[in-house]
Amino acid sequence: MIEDMVGKVLLATPSMVDPMFKDSVVLLCHHDDEGSMGLVLNKTQGISVFDVLDDMGLCDTPLGKGEAQMKFGETWVYEAGPVDTYRGFVLHAEHTIYDSTMRIHDDLYLTTSKDILEDLAQGKGPEKFLLLLGYAGWSAGQLEQEMIENDWLLGYATPTLVFDTPAEDKWTLAAHGIGIERGQLSTQIGHA
Repeated sequence: MIEDMVGKVLLATPSMVDPMFKDSVVLLCHHDDEGSMGLVLNKTQGISVFDVLDDMGLCDTPLGKGEAQMKFGETWVYEAGPVDTYRGFVLHAEHTIYDSTMRIHDDLYLTTSKDILEDLAQGKGPEKFLLLLGYAGWSAGQLEQEMIENDWLLGYATPTLVFDTPAEDKWTLAAHGIGIERGQLSTQIGHA
């Protein structure tokens, strides 16, 4: 393993050829000798969080539906990766434990159970969250090889980057966090 990468972000470099990951920022949620799992944080879908909550029947009263639509009508769902694209994840900042909450690092938690969506629909869920569909996965050693091939840079996940930065600005902010400007990067790999 290159180093403990869980809780950090991967920034796609210009040498990334896969269109799904071009210019992407991926939060690494799991990484060990058996493989890796991450969530793309900067690709939104044309679906609002309200649409998902309403489709699941979680906003079933007129009052609940109206409040949820006002609160989440322009909060977008993220396309987090090409694997299992109907599987949902809620990435949140508050240390609220639900049926299936996993700590990513001190300021980031990941929940996959329906109870967090029920709380969101009722206005009781975490204030800072992202609703993501799908995930990115790598087999054993695959991510390390992609890093050796210059496809990814390793950066820092902060609550500001994850929750407060518009999707289109996340790559630039994460790159600045490690002292990189996009213009400094090349598609060529140097060998000494």
